[in-house]
Amino acid sequence: MKKLLWIGCLSYFLIGLAHVVLGSILPVALEHYGKDYSQGGTLIFAQFAGFLGGVLLSPWLNRRFGKRGGLLIATALLCIAELSYMLLPPWGWMFVIAPAAGFGFGMVEAVIGTIIIAAIKDNTAVAMSRLEVLFGIGAMVMPLIASGLIAAGYWRLSFLVVAICAALTFVFWAKGSFGELDKFLERQSSNNGSVHAHTAGTSGEMHPASASTSSPTYHGRNRTLLVLFVLFFFLYVGTEMSLANFMPAILIEKMNMKEAGAALSVTCFWIAMSVGRLFAGYIAEKFQYRVYVLYSCLASVLLLMVFPFTNQIWSAFLIILLLGLAMSGIFSIALVFASKLLPGTEESTPSILIASGGVGGAILPLTTGWSLDHLAVNQSAWMLAIFAVGLLVISVITYQWQNKHIVNSAT
Repeated sequence: MKKLLWIGCLSYFLIGLAHVVLGSILPVALEHYGKDYSQGGTLIFAQFAGFLGGVLLSPWLNRRFGKRGGLLIATALLCIAELSYMLLPPWGWMFVIAPAAGFGFGMVEAVIGTIIIAAIKDNTAVAMSRLEVLFGIGAMVMPLIASGLIAAGYWRLSFLVVAICAALTFVFWAKGSFGELDKFLERQSSNNGSVHAHTAGTSGEMHPASASTSSPTYHGRNRTLLVLFVLFFFLYVGTEMSLANFMPAILIEKMNMKEAGAALSVTCFWIAMSVGRLFAGYIAEKFQYRVYVLYSCLASVLLLMVFPFTNQIWSAFLIILLLGLAMSGIFSIALVFASKLLPGTEESTPSILIASGGVGGAILPLTTGWSLDHLAVNQSAWMLAIFAVGLLVISVITYQWQNKHIVNSAT
């Protein structure tokens, strides 16, 4: 189990690198190709369209090739795509490579997230936050590397870094042995309903999945909750990816920063994300998932509303750091929160919500890129604040919903 978590963390580190590498070098890449931010937003849209495809097709590929086989396909495709990016092909070819890269890291995220949510019943938030810490570290390190490569004039090698990490991850999944878990990872069937591995004696114990192996259905209250969480993840991932991919561009337009310095803003954001995720799982377990999600969304709204009023580089970076802390645990804790509110759907709910996040990660950055070309930079910043307001509204609804359910159960 520990070995699986360790390689899962490596995979999430890879996902973090892959998520932000394009945004980290986007301003200089657009300058190289002579394109505007709208075209950059379209490229990010194409990548996250591939992400969505990877999430949605992962169950079929898992049934056909097993979870390990699906992960090998995904990491190999990601490696090839990143090497293709590095070659700087004609602009049109970038729209072929981008979906392939997105498909690779989307499938990796969906498969590993589903395994953890379905298998670990105790302290699930802690386990997920550990994975998210490595995601944050990857997303933090990549802009730092990109900034140095941009300054040295070798920015295209940023893609090579991701390709090397993808190759290493491929080798670990191909050669790794996980004892009793091997059968679970390699099983090829139409039944995804049960987890047959068991370990005992720890808080991260793996249990058999629930009794029913049929596909879960969503009726009445559950269907409404699912729709709310689908919208939540659409807004959250879209907002996070807009920040991660366009924060350097926003700072360049707003404060006339140099490209290399602006790229460091994404590193600061992910440093705060990684630090916050070290504690997010423990805080959420202590104070309840709904409380954590609600107050994190409230803090994010307030910070995004203050950001347009910042006029100094130091104050902008301070807001970015605080924003990273506020948003650090929202994805993983909300994913666990949704799965706990919808018992019996642990195998399907994470994939549905990750897929909805992929849609948001495709559409909202496209909107953000358009706004940077056609609106004032502060208007684009206010648009991100409006997205966060939507998160806050949904978190309030789900908070009250669960509170009412608890009261009704008590009576």
